[in-house]
Amino acid sequence: MPQSTQLGDSKAAEIKAVSIGKTFGAFHALRNLSLDIARGEFLTLLGPSGSGKTTFLMILAGFTAPTTGRLVMDGEDITDVPAEDRSYGMVFQGYALFPHLTVEQNIAFPLKVRGRSSADIKRKVGEMVARVGLSGHEKKLPAKLSGGQQQRVALARALVFEPSVLLLDEPFSALDKNLREMMQQEVKRLHQETGTTFVFVTHDQSEALALSSRVAIFNHGELLQVGKPQDVYERPGNRFVAEFLGEINLLPLDALRLEGDRAAGQFEERTIVLNRTMPMIGSDAVAAIRPEHMTIGTGQHSADRNAITCRVEGATYFGASTKYHLRTRTGTSLAVSMPTAATLLIAPQTDVWVSWPVHQGFLLPVGS
Repeated sequence: MPQSTQLGDSKAAEIKAVSIGKTFGAFHALRNLSLDIARGEFLTLLGPSGSGKTTFLMILAGFTAPTTGRLVMDGEDITDVPAEDRSYGMVFQGYALFPHLTVEQNIAFPLKVRGRSSADIKRKVGEMVARVGLSGHEKKLPAKLSGGQQQRVALARALVFEPSVLLLDEPFSALDKNLREMMQQEVKRLHQETGTTFVFVTHDQSEALALSSRVAIFNHGELLQVGKPQDVYERPGNRFVAEFLGEINLLPLDALRLEGDRAAGQFEERTIVLNRTMPMIGSDAVAAIRPEHMTIGTGQHSADRNAITCRVEGATYFGASTKYHLRTRTGTSLAVSMPTAATLLIAPQTDVWVSWPVHQGFLLPVGS
């Protein structure tokens, strides 16, 4: 194969997926997916099981060929380049360590198959062992390591040869909550230190929002929205994205109308005003508000806040925060999440006002 197709490089890569489709018989795993992956970014592919995110990752890796479309890396078409010549780093869900090799031998393996010198291997393995916090464990076999330590070995092995892209397929799914959070911070630090292009697959919304430069949201083989974590969370493009990324309150609106750069509608004889961040979407729409943007308080509200009356049905204590479960006069259920220290526990069957800033609400079509 010509030298130009040897794609391993210490520089971060830029990748373009152009109209990628993948079918398995009559099943469409991916449908006409186009996505630019910026050089050096941390892109997370997020979606429920069966949404197509792992299929797309396998196409990026070269393990699966697309049915239609093409992949371009740094201006070169790599659609038909096999996985071994893409030379990407890969971290699998099950770690995939060699059980008969020690920590340092596992990490050294990619360098050995690339014909690096013994001195270069020793230096790079030593640097990587220190970088991932495994000093003192070099001679241990994987069976003698904890789950978190095994994951660190897998990360070190994938990064030691300085790949242009690191692909991670739900690498933390087997870890407990505390260890998972620790490894999330470790991966984020490694991304910042190496500058490598990271593409990360998860179905965990919090993980995606915490780690990513951008999040790409999949469902039923389609790419629904791509954007910065705050953008997709605060301004989702459709109802699936809004509800998949976290709990959200939906208030049906009547008599929807424009008022300059804002929209307004009626909910239970109250006027609800929202910033209009998208074109008008017809007369059937809902106001969408995240629970943490709502506040329980008195009936006195400024002009830049919406307010409705509710009855408290119960509360769930989470330590730092408390979630209140409420119902409006016509039966719409709401959740309001507030810092526990900010309010005394409100008894069930108490009538309260719930308010939120105008700029924190957004419109969604009813049927999206």
